Amino acid sequence: MPADRDTDPRLLRAFVAVAEELHFTRAAARLFVAQQALSRDIRRLEEQWGTRLFVRSTRQVTLTAEGERLLAPVRRALEAQRDLAAAVRGAGAGARPLVVDVSAPVTTARLILDAARESAPGVEFVARFHSGLAGAVAEMTRGQLDVSFGRFAGLDPGVRAGLDHRLVRYERTAVLLPADDPLARLAEIPLERLAGRELYAGAGNPETTEWTDYAERLFAGRGIAVAPPFPRIDGEEEFVRLVRARGWWVLASEQFTGVPGMVLRPLTDPVPLSPVSVVWPRALRHPGLAALLDTAAALAATGNWLHRPPGAWLPEPDRRFVPTAVPPSSRGS
Repeated sequence: MPADRDTDPRLLRAFVAVAEELHFTRAAARLFVAQQALSRDIRRLEEQWGTRLFVRSTRQVTLTAEGERLLAPVRRALEAQRDLAAAVRGAGAGARPLVVDVSAPVTTARLILDAARESAPGVEFVARFHSGLAGAVAEMTRGQLDVSFGRFAGLDPGVRAGLDHRLVRYERTAVLLPADDPLARLAEIPLERLAGRELYAGAGNPETTEWTDYAERLFAGRGIAVAPPFPRIDGEEEFVRLVRARGWWVLASEQFTGVPGMVLRPLTDPVPLSPVSVVWPRALRHPGLAALLDTAAALAATGNWLHRPPGAWLPEPDRRFVPTAVPPSSRGS
């Protein structure tokens, strides 16, 4: 590569995504770009560096020897770039707002943010409303978002590598169903009573892949299906309209937006739990982050948020992130 020519970080991210996925379609979905655009970026990088990085066939994608050699330094370059961006943002931490994704108006994240605003009145928090953690993390990698909440284990391992997280709550998983359905009379709905049904779980929305994965793991072997892929739904009003118009039953959590004519019922036998973590770029330093973490720890303690009932269900990947002790205070981070 010519010494006087800089490489666009977008091309580096494209290289790492394809190298880790070894599949252009999956890599494009991970980066939220069209597959054709990703292919163009890889060709541009190969032309700029004067070397072939991948061997492509109709059946598989593999790294060339030169691609294998360059992968580690490219990862280090991207990590250094994230550290620099976080340091620059942190340099003005006293004046800069902390941009926080709370997913929707009714969430555990919103409870934590509201309480953090009260406990740290000198910090400006700006709330954003994404539909899922995967979409929020994509904005974190571009430096457009600081903190989000959700199921950390549902993210791609390559994405998790640049992030830090803290588990703050186990939410009970629930189903949103019509109020006039006989099952709505139950205080809790056994999972086996959902056999033969389809539930909407965000399939088709690239911003909620961690939730769709959760649903697929929960439904496996129980005769429950995830509703077919549907385009991303923007906004609470449109979500309510579509749920009612299409007659969807929805896999939800105990903190969820109300829909007229429908009720929320927790699931049981077993009790499925949905882990909620605070998630942020590893190099981020900001007093607002410390306030969020301390507030979350306090709410978790008073609300017993990290209690797991005997026999409760967690997805296998999430079990490795079960805390062994209550996290210490983060004030001063």
